[in-house]
Amino acid sequence: MGNLDLGFFDWSVIGPFVTKGFIFSIWLTVVATIGGIVLGTILALMRLSGKAWLDIPAAAYVNTMRSIPLVMVLLWFFLLIPFAIGRPLGAETSAVITFIAFEAAYFSEIVRAGIQSIPRGQIHAGQAVGMTYGQNMRIVILPQAFRNMLPVFLTQTIILFQDTSLVYAIGAYDMLKGFETAGKNYGRPVEAYLMAAVVYFFMCLALSYAARRLQQKIQIIR
Repeated sequence: MGNLDLGFFDWSVIGPFVTKGFIFSIWLTVVATIGGIVLGTILALMRLSGKAWLDIPAAAYVNTMRSIPLVMVLLWFFLLIPFAIGRPLGAETSAVITFIAFEAAYFSEIVRAGIQSIPRGQIHAGQAVGMTYGQNMRIVILPQAFRNMLPVFLTQTIILFQDTSLVYAIGAYDMLKGFETAGKNYGRPVEAYLMAAVVYFFMCLALSYAARRLQQKIQIIR
């Protein structure tokens, strides 16, 4: 194995450094996914409202966020928001705000496509029984759309989890930072980054498998 120190791969060695970052990476992924879906759903409904005063700003927001690298958005929020409000937010708080705002643009497009995939007859049926637009969306359309979108949501969440490593750029203590810290403390940076790659790979592989299984189950239900 060349000059690799296999003893470094013992969890008892790297665990104290990585556990804190691992917890933050998972927490950031969950919070950003939930917040992104909620905000993304609002943006999608604005774009589908048929009203220009709702559609245009929502489309501008989505297209702008999707056109800018995430690391740049991270730096903007980390540097500009504290300047605007006159006090620091901290790297972790900035990361949460950035990821929710950024991922909302992507979840918005997923939700919009999911809503548009529902047959128009469903909407007309709801209108025929006297439902308002809001009731129709809440009771008839969105439940079906969200069920169809679950595999895509999970796929986007996998990408989001991978992207959490970018908070390293603003000094947040995520899982990658934990591995790097362990590598510095033991003088083994190569082993640290190799171990980080392996952990990211297997976690994302497991989530990808779960997404495929979920998609198969949804197809069977249909």
